[in-house]
Amino acid sequence: MFESDFDQLERNVFDPTSDLYRFSADFVIVFQSVQKLYDQFLKLNNIERTGFAESTLSGIDEIYRKLTSQRACNVIYLNFPEFGDVFGNFCNKVEMSFTFQLRKINLGLMNLAFKSKNLFIADLCAIQARYGNSIFDPRLAASSDLIFSLDFLPVLARNITSIIQSLTGKSRKCLILDLDNILWGGSIGEDGLEKIQIGQLGIGKAFTKFQYWIKELKNRGIILAVCSKNDQNTAREPFEKHTEMILRLEDFAVFSSNWENKADNIRSIQKILNIGFDSMVFLDDSRFEREQVRISIPEITIPELPEDPALFLDFLMELNLFETSSFDPEDLLRTRRYQEQAGRRVLEINYRKEEDFLESLEMTCGVSSFNDFSIPRVAQLVQRSNQFNLRTVRYNEEQLGRIAASPDFFTFSFNLKDKFGDYGISSAMILRKDGRSLFIDTWVMSCRVIKRSLECFALNALVKPAIDQGFEKLMGEYIPTAKNSILADHYSRLGFSQQGNLWYLNLAEFQSLKTFIKAESL
Repeated sequence: MFESDFDQLERNVFDPTSDLYRFSADFVIVFQSVQKLYDQFLKLNNIERTGFAESTLSGIDEIYRKLTSQRACNVIYLNFPEFGDVFGNFCNKVEMSFTFQLRKINLGLMNLAFKSKNLFIADLCAIQARYGNSIFDPRLAASSDLIFSLDFLPVLARNITSIIQSLTGKSRKCLILDLDNILWGGSIGEDGLEKIQIGQLGIGKAFTKFQYWIKELKNRGIILAVCSKNDQNTAREPFEKHTEMILRLEDFAVFSSNWENKADNIRSIQKILNIGFDSMVFLDDSRFEREQVRISIPEITIPELPEDPALFLDFLMELNLFETSSFDPEDLLRTRRYQEQAGRRVLEINYRKEEDFLESLEMTCGVSSFNDFSIPRVAQLVQRSNQFNLRTVRYNEEQLGRIAASPDFFTFSFNLKDKFGDYGISSAMILRKDGRSLFIDTWVMSCRVIKRSLECFALNALVKPAIDQGFEKLMGEYIPTAKNSILADHYSRLGFSQQGNLWYLNLAEFQSLKTFIKAESL
């Protein structure tokens, strides 16, 4: 990690020979003290103060552009918390007040981040709204120029770390829910439909509010699943018949309700969804159930919920377990796609031979180069894919756009469909030209389509155009990680030969691989 010397932000950013650029950071965190911003503001006359926001934003934009022009990095900018103003509440009507200008700066920073693919905001203002001015320590600031209180620093570090984790594919993507005393008060099996607490009366309001939040998570692309100890028909009854339920059965990708061990049921959910346990969050009101699952599946995140359901929402919002670094319309379809995946899983169980199952899916796939439509989805695949990711090189949208436009690369995106539905863009490849060889810079695939023979289809699809353009060899590299061990024999299975750390395929000798996918035109 590189940390700039005190008060050396501008020198490190604008000097191309600085230690910052020699460090070659993938993430640059920029913090400018609001107190120092205020000191600059005080030196201006009244007319200059009315334009303070614009000049400050111009400087921020210049810092961002300089950082990203020197290296393809992600910039995390801390926005500016507020403190008292000499105008009091009237500051909102006085353009020359510091609060008026500061709010314009924060709004302008949001607009800048909206337009800039590699700029992300660590929301100090939101944290201040929760913790108040306890985030500051005036005594430390006076004695040592340390702005934040020591107790606040871990909170800030956790917030910034969550952004970095989401950008590196380590985000949580699934929320598994118990039912009784989680989505409603009481027990549906014992109290019956009429007596469970949900709606606008008493503690029912807390559960209703909680369900609205969960629904918003689902609409944002978080997968919802149920894991409850109950009879299936009894557990489904509130979703089907209670008029004040916010969540409905169609909001859940998997609904598991029986009297089996919850850890075993979560394992079954994991197999259906085909995602890592570390991508899951499990909510249960029972300490016994939480501890049993925690011991059995240590990778899963299991918050220690407060005893009072009215505190659930604030507690979970503060944890910020579902940080994200991207959002596109594909995310809105995620629940439906995983419901389709559950249908495939049921079908698969009914087939004794895997080949018969794959044949029954009636799969087709479209192939195209990266374009403005596909690049956002490809960026998500590259940033989030961990299991099928041969080199774990992460590119953002801006970098992928440059690669797609470069004559030094070939790009391929694969859109898979079957009789259950459309997987969307499920795999992507980037090939870098190297003389008469092509190097597989990136090959990623969604965990939802692993073992569908898509890797065979992809290789078949690119060999002929590569030969037609005069290329003789395909080169690949496998860099092991804690999560991509399923790819250890990937290249050998596809017919590549290993030489040192690289794998080679002679294109002239390539024999088309068996696949259960038919090509279609996009």
